[in-house]
Amino acid sequence: MGITLIGKDVAVVGNEFYYLGALESCEGCRLKSVCFNLEEGTRYRVTNVRGQEHDCPELDDERIVAVEVEKVPSPAILPKKGLLEGITVTYAESKCDNVGCKYWHLCHPVGKLEGKKYSVVRMGEDVPCPRDERLSFVDLL
Repeated sequence: MGITLIGKDVAVVGNEFYYLGALESCEGCRLKSVCFNLEEGTRYRVTNVRGQEHDCPELDDERIVAVEVEKVPSPAILPKKGLLEGITVTYAESKCDNVGCKYWHLCHPVGKLEGKKYSVVRMGEDVPCPRDERLSFVDLL
């Protein structure tokens, strides 16, 4: 579990989001250590909303609130060779440039960073790849 600050309008138990990193414009903010304390490229679920509210100049007139979050697996598609549930993989972005493919967004998952290690928490079905590559649906954490 972690604690962070997010916009009041989206601070709802069950909401999920990807933490994509710190904003340069927040460098001098006194709350940055709470806002930017999550793991970059990771998907989180709000598990509890706390009562503390704060002003945030980056969100115009919106208030931010403290929330408790937990990491949740994120869907992706990876090459099937050597892939097993429970293993740790070093992520390598797909070289496929077929942006019209219905699977493209999972072959290039939000927040996953080249060279970073992720655990395969669930293996799914094989992917019917239009380029005939051997791929599988996975959940990564």
